[in-house]
Amino acid sequence: MIGVAVLGATGSIGLSTLDVLARHPDKYRVVSLTANRDVAGMARLCRQHRPDLVAMADAASAEALRRELAGDLQGIEVMQGEAGLAAAAVHPDAPYVMAAIVGAAGLLPTLAAVREGKRILLANKESLVVAGQLFMDAVRRHDAEVLPIDSEHNAIFQSMPADFGRGLDRVGVRRILLTASGGPFRNRSLAELQHVTPEEACAHPNWDMGRKISVDSATMMNKGLEVIEARWLFDATPDRIQVVVHPQSVIHSMVEYVDGSVLAQLGNPDMRTPIAHALAWPERIESGVAGLDLFAIAQLDFEAPDFDRFPCLRLAYQAVEQGGAAPAILNAANEVAVAAFLDGRLPFVRIPQLIDKVLQAMPGTLADDLDTLLALDAEARRLAEQSLGNGV
Repeated sequence: MIGVAVLGATGSIGLSTLDVLARHPDKYRVVSLTANRDVAGMARLCRQHRPDLVAMADAASAEALRRELAGDLQGIEVMQGEAGLAAAAVHPDAPYVMAAIVGAAGLLPTLAAVREGKRILLANKESLVVAGQLFMDAVRRHDAEVLPIDSEHNAIFQSMPADFGRGLDRVGVRRILLTASGGPFRNRSLAELQHVTPEEACAHPNWDMGRKISVDSATMMNKGLEVIEARWLFDATPDRIQVVVHPQSVIHSMVEYVDGSVLAQLGNPDMRTPIAHALAWPERIESGVAGLDLFAIAQLDFEAPDFDRFPCLRLAYQAVEQGGAAPAILNAANEVAVAAFLDGRLPFVRIPQLIDKVLQAMPGTLADDLDTLLALDAEARRLAEQSLGNGV
């Protein structure tokens, strides 16, 4: 049996991962789990999956979980903070690690797992957005495996030749076509976007996701971050990554070849498909996802992205083209902006304005080591919060 660590176990990706694992008790065993502060959710998972180790974000949550588990589950080790996250990520009995912590907080434990040479099921796109070059260098240096979990990147991976690591030109790839649903506001007028509520932004038409990722989808920043992620995963320059709005979310992404062929991966919009693919690769296992009914779908639509409606996508392209620490700064400012929007402190249409202001305040910033990147991440967050206090 293969031991699996699930980082971010109580989130949507974590729960989907545990659902797939539970369908194959003869193949996989849950070894370690992490969560932020959802004590009740983690206690339920401990009773169901009986991991060896769990980690919570802070001491209070960890102590509350110990009390919840007192009795028949005393054998589960409960840790806390960064040390607990790292211990869960590098557990010697878990060669597979699902990296599903949302945001830049997932970078350090994911890197710790990379340095142990594990198979990383990468759902935390911020690891590559914040530290793409450093992350991929570490993957190569420690002979780790990275399999993408984002449905789009997993689709690209499935549509690529096995030896794409030799370079896109050498394997005949012309472009990556990264599909996007367009989110809940694809057909809203710019005037209507002035009054968007968090509830509306989190109501994605196709996918069941957490609140932060749902807002990113509504602004299309999620797609911008995926452009940056694809740049590192597939060693592709930004001009070879084309975003294609595809409202049905049936084609999860495509790869265009120099001979005119386009290979695509299709499926119902359910994250258990890419999770099962990455767990079993290069084999296939049942995921619990229903088969695709092409007759019910009937048609597939495609549109070019509207950069006026979705300026966050334009900012992401600019950041990846600029390089250096710009993607990390973009991500940090976005996390602050989205949190402020969800808290009612920032209108939806000002999310890109706040991000742009921070990027303009930190132009041409270079970073070639992790400590510098993390310091710039912290400075970008400070500037974003300061701008919020000044009314953006």
